[in-house]
Amino acid sequence: MATMQEAFAEAARRYGVPESVLLAVSYMESRWDCNGGDPSTAAGFGPMHLTDGAARGRWRHHHLDDGEDPRGDGSYPPPYPAEPIGRHNDLPGSRHTLERAAELTGESVERLRADPAANIDGGAALLADYQRALGAPPSADPADWYGAVARYSSATNEEIAAKFADGVYEVIRAGATRVTDTGTEVTLPPSPEVYPSRSWLTGLGLSRLDGADAVECPDSIACEWIPALYRRVPEGTYGNYDFADRPTSQTIHYIVIHDTEELYDTTLGLVSNPAVKASWHYTLRSHDGHLAQHVRTRDVAWHAGNSYVNSKAIGLEHEGFLATGGTWYTEAMYRTSAELVRYLAGRFGIPLDRAHILGHDNVPALLPEKVQKMHEDPGPYWDWAHFFDLMGAPLHADGDSGTATVMILPDYDRNRPVYTGCDSDHPDATCPAHGSASVWLHTEPHEESPLVKDIGKHPTGDSTFSVYDHAARVSTGQRFVVAERRPDWTAIWYLGQKAWFHDPGSAPVAVPSRTRIATPRPGLESVSVYGRPCPEPAAYPADVEVQALTPLQYTFPAGQSYTVGLTTTGEYYKATTFDTTLHRVVRGTHEYHQIQFGHRVMFVKSEDVVVTQT
Repeated sequence: MATMQEAFAEAARRYGVPESVLLAVSYMESRWDCNGGDPSTAAGFGPMHLTDGAARGRWRHHHLDDGEDPRGDGSYPPPYPAEPIGRHNDLPGSRHTLERAAELTGESVERLRADPAANIDGGAALLADYQRALGAPPSADPADWYGAVARYSSATNEEIAAKFADGVYEVIRAGATRVTDTGTEVTLPPSPEVYPSRSWLTGLGLSRLDGADAVECPDSIACEWIPALYRRVPEGTYGNYDFADRPTSQTIHYIVIHDTEELYDTTLGLVSNPAVKASWHYTLRSHDGHLAQHVRTRDVAWHAGNSYVNSKAIGLEHEGFLATGGTWYTEAMYRTSAELVRYLAGRFGIPLDRAHILGHDNVPALLPEKVQKMHEDPGPYWDWAHFFDLMGAPLHADGDSGTATVMILPDYDRNRPVYTGCDSDHPDATCPAHGSASVWLHTEPHEESPLVKDIGKHPTGDSTFSVYDHAARVSTGQRFVVAERRPDWTAIWYLGQKAWFHDPGSAPVAVPSRTRIATPRPGLESVSVYGRPCPEPAAYPADVEVQALTPLQYTFPAGQSYTVGLTTTGEYYKATTFDTTLHRVVRGTHEYHQIQFGHRVMFVKSEDVVVTQT
C-alpha cells in the first residue's frame, strides 16, 4: 500500500498538478489528516476536503446548553431561545465537489469519502479541472496555479478566495512536516522562491465583500461585520452584550479561544438572537478561516461565563467541536485566528502567553456552585503549540534541569492520550487516536494509579478520561511548579495536591520555564483562591452594591507554590441595565495575582502570598 506521501506524488503526476500545490492545498484544508471518513463542519471528506452537502449534520451551540451563564454574573436567566434559530444545512453548488471529483476520476463517491489515496486523486483532478476552466497553462510551476487554488476554496467572495490562496502559497514557501492522524509523516519541502501572480483571481468572476467601518481586523484578513443584537428583551433584561469604552475605561487582559459546537451559519444566527443572551467578538469559519466580527472590541461581550473575564477579554469563536476538534480545526482557521490574535495583542498590549491567551476551559468560575457548569472548549485537540508558532511567539524551554518550574509542551502529533466520550451514542468507547495538547495527571508515578481529583468539578466522584473532563489534565503552554521528580515522571502542584505525569527523557512532555511563583506567606496554613479580583468594599461608590469576594472550594496550603501569570488590582464593571448612563467601573487598590492553580487560572490576594522569580 502506498504511503500518503507517495499518494500525493502519484496524484500530482497523474493530473499534472505541481506536487507542492496539491500538498499545500490539502494542508490548509485538513492538515493532511484523513479523519476516519467523518465529514467536516462543511460536509467535507478526507485530506482534500471533498464536499457533499447531504452529509451536513446538526449540533447544539455551547451557549445554548442549560449550564453555564455566558454573562457570568447570574443577573440574567440562562439562554433559552424564545425565537427560532435559523439552521442552514444546504451548501452552495460550488461546494458540492465530491460528485464532480467522482466524474473526473471515475471513482465512486463512497471510495472518495473513505479512501485517502482516492480522495487525494479527487482533489488533484479538481485542481486540474479548475486550471483548464480558467484557460491557465497546465504548468509545472506552482506560481501559475493561483487561480485554481483560489477556486478550490469554494469562496463566493474574491477577498475570501484570495486569503485562502495566499495561505496556500505561504505554506509552499515555508514548507511543512507533520505526523497525520494515521500515524504517517508527510513533508512539503520549503520553496521560498515561489510567489504567484494574483491576476488569475479576476478570472473567477467573484463578488467583493461589502466594506464596514466597524470591522477591526488586520488589512490582510477579509472580515465581515455581522453585528450582535443590543436591544431590550422580555423579563426586563437586554441582549446580547454591554456597551463600554475599552481600553480607556478598562484594560483588556485576555483573548479567550472558544469553539462553537455548532455550524458557522447557525452560529451567526445565534449572535443576533435576543433570546440567546450571549455574544462574542469574532467567529471564524473552519474550512477557509473566514472571519466575521459581531461586537466592537471596546464593548463587553458575554461569552466566558465569568463577568470579570468578560469585562477584560475579547472572545473568539471557532467553528468546530471539542470531541472531534483535532479533526476540523483546520490550518486555514488556525492561520486566520493567529493573525487576528497577534493583531489584537499588539493593539492592546496583551502578552502572547498562556496566562493571557486562554481557552474557555481555562476561565475560572465566579462562585463554588458554578464550577461544575463551566465549559470545556476548545478542548484537548486544540494545537496550542502550533497556534503560538503561527503567532510568531513559539513556546520553548527557558531554563535548565534544575529550574523549579516547567511548561507543559508535548509533541502534539505524537502525544496521543486515551480519551473517551467522542461518540455520543457510545460514551464509554475510546476516541480515535489523535494528537493532543493535553497530558493526564495521576496521584502516583505510574499509569495504573488513579487520576487526581478536582473537588469543584467532581464534588463526590472521581475524575474521568472523558474528552470533556479536564479535571486531571494540564495543557500545552501552562506553567507549574515542580513538586518532585522521579525517573520518567514529574510531579507538580495542582489544585492543592501533588499531581504526577509521565515525562520520559526520550519523549518529554514538559520543559524548564522560568517564571514568577506564589507561595503562602509565612504563618499562613492556607490561602484562599478566587474566581475574580474584587475591589475592597471601601472602593464602591454609594450607588453600586458591594460585590462579595467569595472563595472557591479549593485549598492552597502552605508548602505549595503556583506560577503567577499576571498581577492586577480589583475591578468590577457594573453594567446590569440597558441604560448606559448607569454603568460604572469600580477600581480598588488591593492587589491580586493570577495563578495557574489547576487547568483553570484563579486569583489570590497579594497580601496572602510571597512572589519570587525562579
